[in-house]
Amino acid sequence: MKTIRCTAALAFTFAAASPPRPAAAQTSWPDRVAIAERFRVASITERRFTHAQFWTAVQPSLATGRLAVVGVGQSMQGRELRTVTFGSGPTKVFMWSQMHGDEATATMALADIFAFLASTQPSALRDRIRSDLTVTFLPMLNPDGAELFQRENAAGIDINRDVRRFSSPEARTLKAVRDKLEPDFGFNLHDQNARTRVGEGLPAAIALLPPAADQAKSYGPVRTRARLIAAWLATDFGNAIKGRIAKYDDTFNPRAFGDLMQAWGTSTVLIESGALPDDPQKQRLRTFNAAAILGVLESIATKSYERADPRAYESLPYNRGGAYDLLITGASVVLPGVGTSRNDVAINFDDSVAKLGGHIREMGDLETVTALDTMNLAGKFLHATPDALTVTGGTRWLQIGAPARFIIRESADPASREVGRIP
Repeated sequence: MKTIRCTAALAFTFAAASPPRPAAAQTSWPDRVAIAERFRVASITERRFTHAQFWTAVQPSLATGRLAVVGVGQSMQGRELRTVTFGSGPTKVFMWSQMHGDEATATMALADIFAFLASTQPSALRDRIRSDLTVTFLPMLNPDGAELFQRENAAGIDINRDVRRFSSPEARTLKAVRDKLEPDFGFNLHDQNARTRVGEGLPAAIALLPPAADQAKSYGPVRTRARLIAAWLATDFGNAIKGRIAKYDDTFNPRAFGDLMQAWGTSTVLIESGALPDDPQKQRLRTFNAAAILGVLESIATKSYERADPRAYESLPYNRGGAYDLLITGASVVLPGVGTSRNDVAINFDDSVAKLGGHIREMGDLETVTALDTMNLAGKFLHATPDALTVTGGTRWLQIGAPARFIIRESADPASREVGRIP
């Protein structure tokens, strides 16, 4: 901001002649959801996709020439890392996604955002972003991990814990892009465990965090600005998923990129996508991510985030773990050749979102156990399928960690009527 030197009288006259501009109208949440749905990239329908599949899917948007694509590095296995940039405004925003290879919700949302930004359809939202911001995206930072849908890169390194040693080429690329851009705002886009809850309440669909920049978790200007962004997002996401928004633990982590981005002077916000009911491929969360990202970009362009109430973020319950995926209560478990016992059964899935690959985690009196879903089978009998049992010396065991595969019957008799199956 330029300093204008003038006399007190002239300064008064200047101020009186230049009243503040009224706040620009913001694009509503329903309108942004409609944009996200209209521009959804149809070739991406599931959470698991490769580097090649992603860049093929977004190629029509990039081929328009309205977004600038630059190769900025390579993964450990040689897959190209690219930035996509839109706009030429004075405020610089940097977003990166999928630094954990199995966290793809935001990458799907970015594909849809690219399609919207590349469109020639009239849009005040797009025009505002273009003129006021320069937005640089680094999607799928961990393409090698995405090949196997695993958290770590090809060498087993968690890129988000590699900010001190920079052992991985992916971490070195992220730091180099950040240093070249020197962005005003940063967005660290992740997925979190689907078993995470909002405090003691519902499963968390979104968790937010303006990371601490020091052990004291102090609020200097950079983090204070990030908290306003987080407060704006908490309010915005609340339009669709009220009660399913949490705040992430803000303990300073000197190995984590978000914390150090904050320390380097970029106001950074972590967005973690959890899970929603009946959304096994996170397609609703994908849409909500796209709508919120477009909205927060507009709020930065118009500076409307500055009017956010920090309490909208601070009042959020913390993320809380420790829940099982499924709790079966009231049933009796039948162990062939051994007998029947009244047992509750706690199950976790390998894929908690899609409810696939269930394993037994605990059995017995589980009345005080917390689970995301509960199935009351009072009076019914659980008959473990043969592949769920361990057989040694002609004796059968039902072990913790065994596949959670049961036939639900009316009685302990294996010939009694079947009323259902798990899974």
